Amino acid sequence: MKKEDCIFCKIANGEIPSATIFEDRDFRVMLDIGPATRGHVLILTKEHYDNIYEIDAETAGKLFSLASVIARAMKKVLNCDGMNILQNNGTVAGQTVFHFHLHLIPRYEGDQVQVTWPQGSITEEEKEELVKSMKKEI
Repeated sequence: MKKEDCIFCKIANGEIPSATIFEDRDFRVMLDIGPATRGHVLILTKEHYDNIYEIDAETAGKLFSLASVIARAMKKVLNCDGMNILQNNGTVAGQTVFHFHLHLIPRYEGDQVQVTWPQGSITEEEKEELVKSMKKEI
C-alpha cells in the first residue's frame, strides 16, 4: 500500500529520483540527501508503514537482514570506524518523515555526530514491574 501524500512512498516506488544503491520488491536503499556523515544511507520500505509499531515481523526481519548486508558493504567501501543504526518513532523521538525508514550512519574517528544520552538508573522494583508488564504483552 502506498500513501499518496507521502514523499518517502514516492521515493521508495521510484516516482522521485534517488541515489539508489540497492532495490528489491520490498525495499529501496539510498544515500541520504542530508547525510550525518559520508555514506549515510536510508533503507525505505516500499509499503507504507508510519513507524515500527505498524511494521509486521516478517518485513522487519527482511529489513534487518538487508541492513547487515548493506552495513558490510558500507564498511568495505567507506572504511568507516563504526556505524550507528538508527530508527526514530514519533516526533518526540526525532521522527520527521512518517514513513518507516532505517538510517545506517557510518562513523569516523573525530566526526561530530552525537547519538548519546546520559545514563539513567533503575531500581530493582522498577525492573521487576517492567519485566512483568512487558512479558504479558509479548
